[in-house]
This record gives sequence, C-alpha cells and structure tokens, in this order.
Amino acid sequence: MRLKLSIVLWVSHLYSELMETWIVFTLLAVVMQSIRTAAQKQLANRLSIQAATLVRFLFGIKFALIYLYFVWQSYRPEVFELHWQFFQSGALAGISQILATICLIKALTLKNFAVGTALAKTEAILTAVLGSLFFSAALSVLGYLSVVIGVVGLLVASNWKVTFKDLSDNESIRYGIGAGLGFALASLWIRDASLSIDAPRILTAAAVLAYMVVLQTLICFAWIYLKEREQLALIMNNLGACTFVGFTSVAGSVGWFTAMSLQNAAIVKTLGQTEFVVSLLITYLYFGEKISTREYLGISLIAISVIILLLAT
Repeated sequence: MRLKLSIVLWVSHLYSELMETWIVFTLLAVVMQSIRTAAQKQLANRLSIQAATLVRFLFGIKFALIYLYFVWQSYRPEVFELHWQFFQSGALAGISQILATICLIKALTLKNFAVGTALAKTEAILTAVLGSLFFSAALSVLGYLSVVIGVVGLLVASNWKVTFKDLSDNESIRYGIGAGLGFALASLWIRDASLSIDAPRILTAAAVLAYMVVLQTLICFAWIYLKEREQLALIMNNLGACTFVGFTSVAGSVGWFTAMSLQNAAIVKTLGQTEFVVSLLITYLYFGEKISTREYLGISLIAISVIILLLAT
C-alpha cells in the first residue's frame, strides 16, 4: 500500500514539474527546431549555406515582431527600460550564434568530422561551466550530474566512434569546440540580456528575440550582398520554403529564449537534448527504421538525466 502511494505521489510530483512554464517552452523549442532543421536542410540544396542561414533570420523578422506585439499587448508594462547590458549581451549572443553555426558547418565538412560534431554536442557542459565561472549561474550537484549524464547519453546514442588519429586532428577539435562554445555563450548572453529588463520574463524574452533577429539579419544580409549577391534571386524563387523556415525558426527561438529567461541555461539545454530522442522516434515511426541497442542505451541515459534534472529543479 505504501509502495503504491509512493508511486502515485512521485508521478503526481513529476506531472506538476512538467507543467512548469520553462519546461513547456523548452519542449516547444525541441519540436520546432527539429522541424526547422529538416526544412532548412532541404532549402540548403537550392541555396548556399550562408543564404540558407540568412533566410532563417530574414523571413523570421515579421513573426518575431508580431509575437512581440501580442506579448506586449498582453502585459502592457508601465515601465520598460532597455539598458546598455541588454544591447551588449543581445549583440554578443547574436554574433556568437552566427559564428557557432559557421564552426558547426565547417566541422561537418572536414574528413574527421566525428570529433568536431561530438565536441559541439558538449554545449550543455560548456554552458554549465561558463555559467558558473562568469555568469553567476552555478548548478546544484544534481544539476551538474544531470548535464554530464545527458551529454554522455547523447554521444552514446549518436554512435560516436573516434580513433586516436581523429583526436590528433587539431582542425576538427578547433571547429568542434568553437561550435559548442559559441552556442553555450549565446545561451548565457541571451539569458543575461533578458534578465537585464525589469519586466515579465515572457515579455523580456520576446524583446531579446526581436532585437537579435533584426541584428542577425543585417549581418547576414550584408555578407550575402557583398559576397554572394546572386543568392538573392534564388531566395526570391523559394519564398514559400523560406517563409516556412523563418516561421519555425522564430517559433523554436521563442521556446529557447523564454525557457532560458525562466531557468538556468544549462538546465534548459540539458532538457533540450530530448530533441535527439524525438528524431529517433520519428525515424522509427515514420521511416520504419529500427532503433539499435546502442541508441536505446543512449535514450535511457538521456531519460535518466531528465529525471535527475527535474529532481534538481
């Protein structure tokens, strides 16, 4: 009887944890990012990598501004002051995100890409370490344990195989760490920019998103205009696909930005690793491909990390 009662209480506690706002927004981000990545991969077959990156921001501006308008109308804050910290942290986050994407794409093009992509997946650990050292965002012991187990599970499920020769490839290591470090810093600076505003967190996250999307569009558009001007015509010929990428990108960013405004960025990124599980399930259910024993083990470790994460928060 006591065992049954304990199980019921644990399940009810877990359910109440899952109803937390930051978790809902993180799961939204996971789903929308998976959809956006699939759409952007198809679009990249018709556009250059830089042009496909521009599309993500350029066609997302209107959705980001519309979202900010509706959130603003919902809260109608009496005071909404933007300080220098907001503009500085938002700009640093935007630039870091662009550079991290470039490093990740470069890592994928190298012969020993396994090292680079694996190191990029250590983003959650780097976010936890950097957050603790430079952003006053230390985790509990359970929190750090959750991050480590989640990253290990992701690497196991990814069927990562690296030889000593691969590890000696400094270029792969450089781009891999660059990607993980860039995404980690972007997450921390996004949270820093959002917390600099004294207003409801959903509203401050929307403001950071709108600012960053506009800034990233200007940076990427300047590059395309100066280096790959012919890509502009190709973008115009794929307006439907570009609009879809822009929408799903902003929807995913709404999830990430809001979640990281409400919760420690490292914790959010750890829960966000469930994206890999979603991808595997889609592969199994939609494409009918079998899930290997190694992938099951990785999924189990990710599930354990999420349970520890919920207990830690």
